[in-house]
Amino acid sequence: MTTSSRRDFLRLAAAGVLAFPRLGKSAGSSFQSLETPLAGRRPNIILILTDDQGYGDLGRNGNPVIKTPHLDKLYDESAHFEDFHVSPTCSPTRSAIMTGRHEFRNGITHTIHERERLTLKATTIAQVLQGAGYTTGIFGKWHLGDEDAYQPERRGFDEVFIHGAGGIGQSYPGTCGDAPGNSYFGPVIKHNGTFVKTDGFCTDVFFAQAQAWIAAQKDRPFFAYITTNAPHEPVQCPPVYEKMYAGKVTEKEAKYLGMVTNIDDNVGRLLAGLKEQGHDRDTLVIFINDNGGTGGCKIFNAGMRGKKGTAHNGGTRALALWRWPGKIAPGARPQLTAHLDLFPTFAALAGAQGTAELSAQVEGRSLLPLLQNPAAPWPDDRILFTHLGRWPVGQPPEKYGACSVRWKNYLLVRGKKGWALHDLKNDPGEDTDIAAQQPEVVARLDKAFDAWWQEILPCLVNEQAHRSAPAVNPFKAQYWKQFKGPGPNRVPPPG
Repeated sequence: MTTSSRRDFLRLAAAGVLAFPRLGKSAGSSFQSLETPLAGRRPNIILILTDDQGYGDLGRNGNPVIKTPHLDKLYDESAHFEDFHVSPTCSPTRSAIMTGRHEFRNGITHTIHERERLTLKATTIAQVLQGAGYTTGIFGKWHLGDEDAYQPERRGFDEVFIHGAGGIGQSYPGTCGDAPGNSYFGPVIKHNGTFVKTDGFCTDVFFAQAQAWIAAQKDRPFFAYITTNAPHEPVQCPPVYEKMYAGKVTEKEAKYLGMVTNIDDNVGRLLAGLKEQGHDRDTLVIFINDNGGTGGCKIFNAGMRGKKGTAHNGGTRALALWRWPGKIAPGARPQLTAHLDLFPTFAALAGAQGTAELSAQVEGRSLLPLLQNPAAPWPDDRILFTHLGRWPVGQPPEKYGACSVRWKNYLLVRGKKGWALHDLKNDPGEDTDIAAQQPEVVARLDKAFDAWWQEILPCLVNEQAHRSAPAVNPFKAQYWKQFKGPGPNRVPPPG
C-alpha cells in the first residue's frame, strides 16, 4: 500500500468506514491464536446470496422438516450473526450489499418498472476489489438493471454469467426482462455478453460455472458472487429433491424445500472443491439470504412475525454465516448488523484504498472487530431503516408505507393506526405493542425516521424512469439480435 493510500485508509478508519480498531490478545479471548488482525489479509471471498430463502429455512435454526446438512455444518464452522438484517425484497438488498448504503440512496425503490436500477453514480464493492487487485465474477442473478450501462461487467465484474430481470423467464414492461422462453432447466445464460444454452437445473449450473472459474484462479485473490434465483418462485426442482419431502408437506412446499436442499448440496460440493484445490484456508465463504422467508414460512419461521415484503422482523432478519478456517472462530455474534456492513468489511480485508467519495457513500460498519473477537466493543447506537417502497408507478413517494425503524432491542413498525413499538428481546413475535409505555422511544425513532426520509428524497432518481423505458426488454433485444429472429419461443443452439 502506498503512503497516500495508507493515509486514506487510516482516515477512513477514524471515520469508522473501512478499517477497524486493531485488537490485541485479551484474557479469555477465543482469538488468542490470531497474532495479527484480519485487515489487509486479502483472502479469496465467496459470497453466496440465495433468493427468497428465509432465516427459518435451515435445520440448525430449528426447522423440523428441511434437510440442510451441508449448511448446518457451515453454520457450525462459521461466525453466525444472529441479528443480521437485509431489505424486505431482493433488488434493494443487492444494491445495499454492492454499495454499503440503503437502497433508497441508490435510487432503488422496487424490483421492476426501472426502479431496480442501481444509480450509475455509485461505486460497487466489486469495483473496489478490482482496484485492490482482485479478480471478480458473478454467477446467477444481478437484478440491478438490465440495460448495458447497468450491467455487472460495467460495475466491477470481470466474469459475468447471469440471467436477466429478477428471475429466470420473468418479463415486465420496460427494461426488466429475461431471455424469451427461459426456464429453470437448461436456462439460457448471458456469459460475458454472449447468450449460451446450458444443461441442467439452474442452481447446479450457476454453482458449476462458479467452481470452474474459481479453479482457474491462480495468481490473484478472487471475489466470487454466487447469486441463485432459487428458491424464488416458480417453485421447481429436480424430482429427486421433491421426493425427499413428498407426503410431509404440500406439493408446492415440497418443491420449495427441495430447491433449498439442492442449494445445500451445491454448497457442500463448493466447500469440498475448495479443499481439494487448496483454497480452503485462504478463502472466506459467506452465506446470506436476500429477504424474509417465503415458501417455508408456514412450516417454520423461527417464531418471527412477518415475511418477505413486510417491515417486521421476519421480513428483514437473515442468515449470515462467515467461514474462514483458522482465521475466524466459529460461534454466535449477537450484535445488530446488516447487509450495509459487507462493503466496508470486504474493503478492509482487501486493504483497499479509500477515497472521500467512498467515505461519503458507505453507511455500513466493518464487521472485522466482531469476526476477530466476538466480544469486541460494538456501538449499540445504530439505527436501521426499513421501507418496502413499491408505491404506485408515477405516484409521489409514500413516506408511511410498510416501514420500520430498528434501534437496540426496539422495533418501531408502521401500521394502519400509526406506529407500534415492540421489544424484540422480550417479545420476538411482536405480539405486544408497548408504544404507550415507551413514548420517549417512539418520539426518538419517529424523529430519526423523519430526518432520514428528508435525506433520501433527492436520491430517488428512478421514479420517473418508466416514462422513457424501451418498448422491448434489453435482454430480449440482444437475444434476438444474436440469434437473428424475433420469434418469442426461439431457443438458441447449445453454446
